[in-house]
Amino acid sequence: MTGKTILLVEDNPKVMRNNITVLKSRGAYILSAASLDEARLKFTSLFEEKPKAADSRLPDAAAIDIMLPDGSGLDLLREIRAASGSISSLPVLLLTAKGSSADIVTGLSLGADDYLAKPYDLDVFAARIEALIRRTHTIKDRLSLGSLQLDLISNQAFCDGMDLFLTQKEFALLLLLVQNEGKTLPANYLYEKVWGLPPKEITSALKVQISNLKKKLSSAEKVSIENSWGEGYYLKML
Repeated sequence: MTGKTILLVEDNPKVMRNNITVLKSRGAYILSAASLDEARLKFTSLFEEKPKAADSRLPDAAAIDIMLPDGSGLDLLREIRAASGSISSLPVLLLTAKGSSADIVTGLSLGADDYLAKPYDLDVFAARIEALIRRTHTIKDRLSLGSLQLDLISNQAFCDGMDLFLTQKEFALLLLLVQNEGKTLPANYLYEKVWGLPPKEITSALKVQISNLKKKLSSAEKVSIENSWGEGYYLKML
């Protein structure tokens, strides 16, 4: 884990100290926050993917306590998964109260990669973090869905190895849809994320890009973009 950056969101000072100690002993760099608001304020640059300081570097994994003094860690998980760019695929380990099965189910459905119930063994905690980093390290630069492959480095999309020759906005739209496969994304949300502008009125720009993307995806078997009328768009596995 040497050189890896781990984001810790935990309100219990003792637990935080122990977590920091065991991860630092394995060579990790730590970003920490004791509340939901502190995490949002301190790591705003993480979600913008524009780190401005040494303590704003993008993490390789995160351990987030669900029960925070000012809300739920599940809300932070939602924001991470809804963020644009590579931060949305951040590996997340949820720290839960013993027996909180409902939170565990909700967290996994929101995209958590793993969970650990308190109290836990510190060596097991560190091993879980290391496993998340190993598991995602080889795939974080590429996403696959059906016959689609997305290269997050070159911003290229392929269907059975054939380049789809997507424009920048087409690729950005497809990436959002793939990352949220099966989930309807509002048109306002897509417009704001891809164009980087406040959603005023949805112009024909989004419809044109979606239409072009559908045509280019026609060769992709078992994958299609669907329009949920009045709600938005989603990627469907046929």
